[in-house]
Amino acid sequence: MASMATGPPRTSPSPPGSALARRPPAEHLADRVGLKVQNVVATCNLGARMELRQIATSIRNAEYTPKRFPAAILRLRKPHRATALIYGSGKMVVLGCKSHDDARRAAQYFAKLIQKIDQPANMREFKVQNMVGTCDMGFPIRLEKLVYTHAKFASYEPELFPGLIYRMQAPKMVILAFVSGKFVVTGAKNIEDMRKAVEKIHPVLLECRKEESQPLPGAAGARAT
Repeated sequence: MASMATGPPRTSPSPPGSALARRPPAEHLADRVGLKVQNVVATCNLGARMELRQIATSIRNAEYTPKRFPAAILRLRKPHRATALIYGSGKMVVLGCKSHDDARRAAQYFAKLIQKIDQPANMREFKVQNMVGTCDMGFPIRLEKLVYTHAKFASYEPELFPGLIYRMQAPKMVILAFVSGKFVVTGAKNIEDMRKAVEKIHPVLLECRKEESQPLPGAAGARAT
C-alpha cells in the first residue's frame, strides 16, 4: 500500500477585504508608521555633592539661577545635542537625545566636564526614565469613535487638548492620538517596549479610520454646469 504524504495543515488565506488581510506583519508596523524617537530622558548619580556656582562660572554653555530653578543647566551641541540638569545632591538628568546610547554618552561627557574643574564626578546608576516617539498612520482618525469604543483606556476633551489620551496597560505607557493620524508614544523605557506599543495601538487606530466622504451622485455634473 502506498504511504500517504504528510505535511503541515493547509490554511485558507484571509479574504482580501478582511481586517486580518489589511493588517501588515507585526514586526514591520513600527517601521511602516515611521516610528521616530524624539527625546530620551535619563538620570544618573555623580557620586558626590556638586558646587553648582562653580559649574556655572567655569564651564562653557552653563547657567545657574537658583531663584528660578534649583539645578545648573549644561548644554551640549556636539557630537549629540543634549541638555543636563545638575543638582547639588549629585543627581543629573539628561534630556534631548534620540537614543539610549546617545544619552549614556552625553551623561559621560557631562561628567568629564565636571571632573575637569576638579569636582569628583563619576557617572553611576544610569537609567532611562522616559522615551518619546512620534508616528503617522497616514490617514485621519475618528477620535470620537475611539473614545466611545475604548472608554476604559481613553479620554478626549477637545476643549482642553486637541489630542486623545490613551493609557495603555501593557506595556504601560501613554499614547496621544490626533485627528490627523499622527500619534505620540510616551512613557517607554526602551525602544522594544515602544515598538510593542505601536503594534498594539495600530489595530485600534485602524478600526477608527475616518473614511473620505464620497461626493453625492450628480454633484460633479452640477459643478461642471
